[in-house]
Amino acid sequence: MPQPSPQPPPPQQPQPAGESGRPPARALDGLLVADFSRVLAGPLAAATLADLGADVVKVERPGAGDDTRAWGPPFGPDGTAAYFDAANRSKRGLALDLGDPDDAAAARELARRADVLIENFRPGALTKYGLDAASTRAANPRLVHCSITGFGSGGGAHLAGYDFVVQAVGGLMSITGEPGGTPLKAGVALVDVLTAKDATTAILAALHHRERTGRGQLVEVNLLSSLLGSLVNQASGHLATGRDPGPLGNRHPSIAPYETLACRGGLLAVAAGNDRQFRALTEALGAPELADDDRFRRNQDRVQNRAELVEQLEKLLSSDTPQSWTERLTAASVPCGPVNTLSEALEFAEGLGLAPVTPVGEGRIPQISSALRLSETPVTAPTPPPRLDEHGTPLRTWLSGPPDHPLPPCV
Repeated sequence: MPQPSPQPPPPQQPQPAGESGRPPARALDGLLVADFSRVLAGPLAAATLADLGADVVKVERPGAGDDTRAWGPPFGPDGTAAYFDAANRSKRGLALDLGDPDDAAAARELARRADVLIENFRPGALTKYGLDAASTRAANPRLVHCSITGFGSGGGAHLAGYDFVVQAVGGLMSITGEPGGTPLKAGVALVDVLTAKDATTAILAALHHRERTGRGQLVEVNLLSSLLGSLVNQASGHLATGRDPGPLGNRHPSIAPYETLACRGGLLAVAAGNDRQFRALTEALGAPELADDDRFRRNQDRVQNRAELVEQLEKLLSSDTPQSWTERLTAASVPCGPVNTLSEALEFAEGLGLAPVTPVGEGRIPQISSALRLSETPVTAPTPPPRLDEHGTPLRTWLSGPPDHPLPPCV
């Protein structure tokens, strides 16, 4: 486990007691994260570190705060957009005007005391405040300074990084949608989410390196590289053939059947990832002869003859509903499921005992539960995202005092 900089650990939210009667330890207990990032990728990475037990201070502009506070509807009861709440749980709120000398000094002091700093300003923009990586690491050699950009710190340094644009220029839209149709974005800011996960992974690796050496380092991630790295088989196929893949709708370029198939009254997602599963599918559908048909015997045959295969399967599936087929095919060990709405997806997860939603207090929007499960260092129960400058007064007092004083209680 990474070792924090010398300072008393922050107070933790009450947690279920372990065998000793004390709350169980968190993987990142005692680590202080200065979150200077905005919108989604950086804030989501910082929220993940908070889930793991780090104490996160979110720094925002006075008056307006993070842009996503206004990205609505929908809005919560307090007027904050639900978008903001999605990536800012379990943080302390501090408003600082970096153009004000006193506030800039407080920001630099926060960076000097922090274990991790996350920012997504354009390269060079923080230099005039003394918050660029060279300055922060000179003042705090143990600091892990994570810089998140849209297109890197080289030739793309001047480009603004927004998920929607990166989905377009990074090739994701070109393989999303139906053949011959308009290129489409994913239904969520997927590139920001993937970049947040890359940033979190890199930060944890840097903290592990610091445990061995005592030195922090600069961590750089960018949206375009995170997207390209996430294209996996599509990118590999292009590099192998030199051909650009195109959109296939819900179909897989290399596996069949691995797509949505029409049933009575809806669609069924079927993922027969090998010949054994395909044979199980045909037997459950009452047509085992399809698995011995030369057109469909092997996966590569099925991919080549996909149109004929889908026609045959949909004739058989038309006799029943997606829900009924899901029960029958699942019993035959065929991976499948109906195309759920979001509310149905949450209900499904709840039925599996995954507890997908966590309340964070009366009058506050609930949070989607962390996907992380650690047996010895469970994730922290989330607290509500901070209101703008909610913890500003005690934090500014702390930052102006002796550096060895503990963080004020988070109330």
